[in-house]
Amino acid sequence: MNLRFSAFLLTVAMLAGTSVHAEQVFRWVDKDGQVHFGDSVPAEYAEQEKIIMNEEGVRIGRIAGRATPEELAAMRAAEEAKAAKERAMRADRALLATYLSVNEIERHRDRRVELLEAQAQVSELYLSNLRKRLVSLLDEASDYKPYTVDPDAPMIRPVLAEDIKDTKDRIITYESRIANHRREAQSLRDEFQLAINRYTQLTSARNN
Repeated sequence: MNLRFSAFLLTVAMLAGTSVHAEQVFRWVDKDGQVHFGDSVPAEYAEQEKIIMNEEGVRIGRIAGRATPEELAAMRAAEEAKAAKERAMRADRALLATYLSVNEIERHRDRRVELLEAQAQVSELYLSNLRKRLVSLLDEASDYKPYTVDPDAPMIRPVLAEDIKDTKDRIITYESRIANHRREAQSLRDEFQLAINRYTQLTSARNN
């Protein structure tokens, strides 16, 4: 193929492309619901959906318009639902790959819960000792203001007052720690129960 013939073919292709583009017709709807056709779209409707048709009135394309807030919300909801479904599928695959039986899930649950309960028991021992210490400190402070009604009693020594405050603070800390251990243990039980229920469903469906 010589250069002159190649140039001729390129020129024909360019003209053909221009011809096809010129023959395209846009279809759009105005604010009153009236349908319009034309080779260009008014600027006020530029962001609206447009249908592209050829000279024979056959639809050959579409230009999407700007989505409304409602459409954007619907698209986001659909994307979130799709992502949630994918996460659930991954969780199901991981569940089946991790455990071989319900008994194995229960053993894993029991080990996790026992660890939290052991931590709670240690905290309860510390708490019991702190409460005993507080009783002893308050007994010692009972001869001093502001822990006595005796107007002639001396003011409590700063070291003793600080010791009482510190002990009370530590009691609050350990009470909170024990409550957290118990919440975590119950949360683990609930979480593992859901896993057991889901595992049962998946394995039953797989075996049927």
